[in-house]
Amino acid sequence: CRKSLEQWVRWVYEHDPDLEMPYDESLNNLLYQDAFKRMLPSGFMEALNAIRKSGNNAVHTNKHIAGDDTLHLLRLLRLFVAYVVQLYSKETVKIPEFDSSLVSRATRNDKSKAELADLEQRYQNSLQQLQKAEAELAELKVVKDQNIGYLPPLQDPDESHTRKLYIDALLAEAGWDPDGASVREYPLEDCFPKAEGSLGRGFADYVLWGADGLPLAVVEAKRSARDPRVGGQQAKLYADALQRKFGQRPVIFYSNGYTVWLWDDVQYPEREVQGFYTREELQTLVQRRSLRKQLGTAAVNTDIAGRAYQIEALRAMGDAFDRGHRGALLVMATGTGKTRTAAAAVELLSKAGWVKRVLFLADRNALVTQAKESFNEQLPNYPAVDLTKEKKNDTARVVFSTYQTMIRLIDGERDGDSRYFGVGHFDLIIFDEIHRSVYNKYQAIFNYFDGLRLGLTATPKSDGDKDTYALFHLQPGAPTFAYELGEAVNEQHLVPYRALSVPLKFQREGIKYKDLSAEDQRRYEEQFADPITGELPDEIDAGALNSWLFNRDTVTKVLAFLMERGLKVEGGDKLAKTIIFTKSHKHSLFVKQVFDEQYPEYKGTFLQLIDYQTEHHDTILRDFKEPQKMPQIAVSVDMLDTGIDVPEIGNLVFFKMVRSFTKFWQMIGR
Repeated sequence: CRKSLEQWVRWVYEHDPDLEMPYDESLNNLLYQDAFKRMLPSGFMEALNAIRKSGNNAVHTNKHIAGDDTLHLLRLLRLFVAYVVQLYSKETVKIPEFDSSLVSRATRNDKSKAELADLEQRYQNSLQQLQKAEAELAELKVVKDQNIGYLPPLQDPDESHTRKLYIDALLAEAGWDPDGASVREYPLEDCFPKAEGSLGRGFADYVLWGADGLPLAVVEAKRSARDPRVGGQQAKLYADALQRKFGQRPVIFYSNGYTVWLWDDVQYPEREVQGFYTREELQTLVQRRSLRKQLGTAAVNTDIAGRAYQIEALRAMGDAFDRGHRGALLVMATGTGKTRTAAAAVELLSKAGWVKRVLFLADRNALVTQAKESFNEQLPNYPAVDLTKEKKNDTARVVFSTYQTMIRLIDGERDGDSRYFGVGHFDLIIFDEIHRSVYNKYQAIFNYFDGLRLGLTATPKSDGDKDTYALFHLQPGAPTFAYELGEAVNEQHLVPYRALSVPLKFQREGIKYKDLSAEDQRRYEEQFADPITGELPDEIDAGALNSWLFNRDTVTKVLAFLMERGLKVEGGDKLAKTIIFTKSHKHSLFVKQVFDEQYPEYKGTFLQLIDYQTEHHDTILRDFKEPQKMPQIAVSVDMLDTGIDVPEIGNLVFFKMVRSFTKFWQMIGR
């Protein structure tokens, strides 16, 4: 059922012009795209999620899916398929009733060739209308828009069965057995107030127990058509009764099978989460209620982050967390020590009893490697693992990963019968250089993990986008703390940059034929003449001059200007460390080729490529960071634009247009 569902959903994405295939093409992410959810009848997401969750459990765990459950999931899949066929068909399609007799309950697998052929024909017939629609894609949107308002709502044949399947699947993912002793329909005396003042009996839908026999959580299940938060007070009454009986207040969950809400009313208001906590995670959460210390009075390790603004940043973060906020965003100019501040934050929160396991996320392998090296230096007693290079280590206190690697781990891979990382696995998630493009690509990660959030960015407050601030529940332009470039320069923690413009008029202003010399006019004719008519454009704007970036004379002039006018070290004898930002890998190769031709005395080591297409680029980058090692010039496209810390860099060469204000300042900060 799950595989078939994924194929149908992909068909919809590939053929519906209103839908755009996202970066993360997993079924989970496809189902949760806003445009896809809007096209579904109200409340039917729960049915699709029940198919997805049950399918995942069947593939990745040892849990047996009962025959009745499988038949029910098949009914749900049929509803969705029928809806898609009707939605995208120009003609009215009669959908036959579900015939369970066609589903064999026997264990034999000896169907005759005739039976298999008949089933294949039935399948092909069911797709006939869709195949016609594929040949008429131009009309597909019109057909869909006409049909969507007239289709009857999808009726779940057994809504309570669907909800049970979905909630049970979520519990199983977190390592719980929904059919375990005293878990389902747990009776509680003295729960609900009666008119005469006494308390009546009730049944908690699920109670999750600790190894010590004490209740860790209570789960209230509501109908999918209702907002699960309407069950908050009922779940609270169950929690009150459990606390009176056992002396420990459980965490409260409520779900309609579509969304899950967590309410730890000892510490925080209710919040939406992506699943249930494991036993270990709940045990830690309950114990932490009495163990956490106030961060406002906790000592900051000034050996790690000793500058006044770094201490102020940590105090601002601590104050936000003390007041019940679960997110903090630190805006700090490049070069002011964001990673050191993050390391100091981890130590501060750990010693105060707030966090044990930390996830550090960055968008590139080089940034992950750099951050891990910095943490290892600042926090040598905190075991760390880099998931881009190493396997999961259960003893690791700090886990480093790219967003891409983590997406794969949370969506597909398993650790035994449970998810690789549960929603509550990490107590703190650090987002390095968080900005809109990262958020748009990897929303699933931001929604999945339920730990405290600490964002680090060099993007100025004035250029911050609302999505980034909303992730930390902040108003745009109002971060938890800000220390920007101007302030850092005024306090002499940073030095201002000085811009030199290489005199290359064409790349800035474009080319007009009449303004060229006779020699350049000849080259212009060779480069831009129409191959058939021979006609020449009167002028070429700057944006159409990519080919001129590969002009040998242009590159030679840029390199000569750099070697002559660039900042020097060692008494002026050697060019300071330099990054040349290029347009493409091919452009980078051409720059290196010209440099080696013009400066053969450096034997090919002075200038080297560092980009994602260069094999073992991490070793070249490591050497580039060393003041006494070559290369002295790194040529790169994208990889070194942001986040890479090389204090010895003295020169930046922008050999491409940069149209993003945010990216420009990050590049300047190298």
